[in-house]
Amino acid sequence: MAVSVLRLGHRIYRDQRITTHVFLTARALGVKEGFYTGQRDTSMEESIGHICKDFGGSFKITYLENWKSFLQKWKSGGGRIAHLTVYGLPFKKTPKRRDRLMVVVGGEKVPPEIYQMADWNVAVGSQPHSEVAALGLFLYEQNGRKLPEKFVKARLRVVPQERGKKVLEKAP
Repeated sequence: MAVSVLRLGHRIYRDQRITTHVFLTARALGVKEGFYTGQRDTSMEESIGHICKDFGGSFKITYLENWKSFLQKWKSGGGRIAHLTVYGLPFKKTPKRRDRLMVVVGGEKVPPEIYQMADWNVAVGSQPHSEVAALGLFLYEQNGRKLPEKFVKARLRVVPQERGKKVLEKAP
């Protein structure tokens, strides 16, 4: 599955946690690259980089100044766009397992052009909801309801257990 995520309209002081969580969710569900627009946030980029370094994987983030030309180029190269929105079709009724898919997650006010450029405007419940929850459900469904099992080059690994926290550190 070749899926990427685009977060629109990041605002440093208002959206730092949400944008970070969008990218952490994408990474945890197997996405390899994320893009964002709005205000450039090197602190958020560094935070995601540290998590990837500690917990593995090859997720990378790229800041975009112009989302419109980026998405036009994406589409002209054969890519498809799924825009997560409250106003779209139910996600269970949209095609599954799309390759070269860009999942667009809105920010402040989503420009009307996004709705037109998208191959699919997708809703997870037709109710106001969190962008992070929508992305998680959508990607989980795209992955055939499976989670990635291992992340390459992980320095830290969480050991699942009923109570408490257990994290193993890989010897250098």
